[in-house]
Amino acid sequence: MLKWRAKILLFAGKSIILHKILKPHYDIKGTDMKKLWIALAAVAIVALLLMRSNRQLEQEKQEMQELAELDKQEMENEYERFTLQYGEMMTQINNDSIIAQLTQEQMRTQQLLEELKQVKASDAREITRLKKELAAVREVLRSYIRQVDSLNQVNQQLRQENERVNTQLAETNRANAGLQQEKASLTEKVAIAAQLDATGITMTPLNKRQKAAKKMKDAKTLQVNFTVARNVTAQNGNRTLYVRIQTPAGTVLGGGGTFAYENRQLEYSMKKTIEYSGEETPVTVYWQVAEFLEAGDYRVSIFADGNMIGTRTFNFK
Repeated sequence: MLKWRAKILLFAGKSIILHKILKPHYDIKGTDMKKLWIALAAVAIVALLLMRSNRQLEQEKQEMQELAELDKQEMENEYERFTLQYGEMMTQINNDSIIAQLTQEQMRTQQLLEELKQVKASDAREITRLKKELAAVREVLRSYIRQVDSLNQVNQQLRQENERVNTQLAETNRANAGLQQEKASLTEKVAIAAQLDATGITMTPLNKRQKAAKKMKDAKTLQVNFTVARNVTAQNGNRTLYVRIQTPAGTVLGGGGTFAYENRQLEYSMKKTIEYSGEETPVTVYWQVAEFLEAGDYRVSIFADGNMIGTRTFNFK
């Protein structure tokens, strides 16, 4: 096309030059001269139109090139955006299998981006191929977005369900703790209610005739009497009772042995096993004096089942 334009321009120029050369040598009539000028003018107009058309084509070509560059840049931006989206999705899930798939797709997208950067905008075939790849990447990304959203919704539901279960479990634990406390309290009350109770405690020093001695120094035997009170909640059966006598000096009239009380061993003076039926049961025990007993306060304490069930202090001269 450009060659034809050049030929036409060359022809028009030569025609004008030829007219200038021939005019002095040949007598051209007015009518023929007019026709000649018209022809030359037509040629010049065609030449100008062709020149203008050429400029328009060049401008259009430049514009197409700019559009191709813009289109290529937009494709690069979209590839980069997709690469970032894959990275963001990997931070939102804890599924190793899906993370591996996302990593693979991210690497593929990055590779296509690098290929696009190496391609010229004028390479229509490669640009078209990478556009198709971009569309495929876009569709794959959308499918993963839907999948990740679905997993996140499931995880959210599971978290909510877990919170609900934990709340119920906490409420159940609190209720159980309350029941345990109530049970412990009731157990304690029952245990307290079931404890034996020694009432009417007396201690009498007896002389060698087994009569009540007026002075402690004359005592040969100490007689302790008490009654185990009625208790329908207490367990029936054999019960071992321990009697402990403390002197004014704070020592224990020993010889009987020891028994367990509040995680320690205490010395007792006498012990007796009785058959308890829940009714009042009178008990009498004796301690044989083998040492000098001084005047003063003597304390008698009675124990059963690891509990002190009665105590009383007596003053003797």
